[in-house]
Amino acid sequence: MGWEPEVEELKRRLELARLMGGPENVARQHKAGRLTVRERLERLLDPGSFHETGALAGAATYADGELRAIRPANFVMGTGRIDGRRVVVGGDDFTVRGGANDASIGGKQVYGERMARELRLPLVRLVEGTGGGGSVKTLDTLGRTYVPGNPGWDLIAAALAEIPVVAAALGPVAGLGAARLAASHFSLMVRGLAQVFVAGPPVVKRGLGEDVDKETLGGSRIQARESGAVDNEVESEEEAFAEIRRFLGYLPPNVWAAPPRAAPTDDPHRRDDELIRLVPRNRRHAYDVRGLLRHVLDRESLFELAPRYGASLVTALARLDGYPVGVLGNDPKHAGGAVTAAAAEKMTRFVDLCDTFHLPVVNFVDNPGFLIGVAAERAGTIRKGVRALSAVYQATVPWVTVIVRRVFGVAGAGHGNVQGLNLRYAWPSADWGSLPLEGGIEAAYRRELEAAPDPAGLAREIEARLNAVRSPFRTAEAFGIEEIIDPRDTRPLLT
Repeated sequence: MGWEPEVEELKRRLELARLMGGPENVARQHKAGRLTVRERLERLLDPGSFHETGALAGAATYADGELRAIRPANFVMGTGRIDGRRVVVGGDDFTVRGGANDASIGGKQVYGERMARELRLPLVRLVEGTGGGGSVKTLDTLGRTYVPGNPGWDLIAAALAEIPVVAAALGPVAGLGAARLAASHFSLMVRGLAQVFVAGPPVVKRGLGEDVDKETLGGSRIQARESGAVDNEVESEEEAFAEIRRFLGYLPPNVWAAPPRAAPTDDPHRRDDELIRLVPRNRRHAYDVRGLLRHVLDRESLFELAPRYGASLVTALARLDGYPVGVLGNDPKHAGGAVTAAAAEKMTRFVDLCDTFHLPVVNFVDNPGFLIGVAAERAGTIRKGVRALSAVYQATVPWVTVIVRRVFGVAGAGHGNVQGLNLRYAWPSADWGSLPLEGGIEAAYRRELEAAPDPAGLAREIEARLNAVRSPFRTAEAFGIEEIIDPRDTRPLLT
């Protein structure tokens, strides 16, 4: 007799695992407008590429030695391919006890983290529920309490320095799930369907007396625009999968490999005439920095990270002649392009990402300095700003600075490691110094202005005198700037 009976039993158990939390819970998931974990894996990965690990794990019920029922572990994991590249992926099954740890075999989640790290493959987490965190029902099961310890956190922390980690919130996410979401290089959440918080509304009401709903507490407006806990907000799960695929397309599988070059589709010598007119001659007028970037970078290659947080600074992945690069750009439409506390945090995180995965950085600078004022001081702008400058100075990847317009103050001086080899190109619109003349005159010549019979007239006279030496060509004469270029030559120089 062969092993056919056992093989048939294997097939039966695999079919039971695919039922997840049962038809009623699956229907409830769909009614809430959310996909099941298995539907998500099918849509994210290349067709037919998913190989599951641990499908048989679950809480089984036996009678007379025969399996009667099994509640599958609420975490599905394995390997698959995204655009042909192998990845490790794991997703919470919300149809089984809302993703809480008391319904799962905890080792599966840790095994997925270990697999990604030891195989040196990118890791994708599809998070919903508590993401493997416990609930008070564990006390009923165990008959005791326990000192909490975050499972596999040593692996989670180590992975951030070795492999790309992406996490998506695809439903309500709390506790450990929120921590697993934030412990990533790129995180995103679906607007309206996903909420992220340390503790949900019932716990908040009991602990603080605040009566709030899930969206008010941790919706995408809070987490992707105000707190910066999540990078991108998307409109649908399908859009989330598309952004995951796109993000990983710029990165190597691990820190021991080079970023992948795409087949070039754009002329590396392209010179867009719009660049010569893009920056207004009036220094008080803004312009479209994203339009500027699209004129320089490979067409359709700009992929922005955290676009709604720290909005005075654009951080994006892009390509130049097919090669992946990291891109920074001050946005004068927000806070005049000044570095806010949020922008500084965003810059630190982004520069660290680029340095970890060997992405050269191109910094398009129009930086009037750190944001000033009482609100900026309360936000700790200088401390967060200094951390951002440290990230720039600690970076070891190639760095090119394109000075589009303003470079002022400590923040402006951090456009690159000025003590190292500087690959800097300035446009004719460049304007720099310790402080802008507008406001700087009042600070530097305060006594003279106070003593003058006509302070306004003296201020105009001083401004006219200083404006006469404001030209970037004066700086170039002293070799204070390496090159001044025609803006239209920016792309050919970078490629």
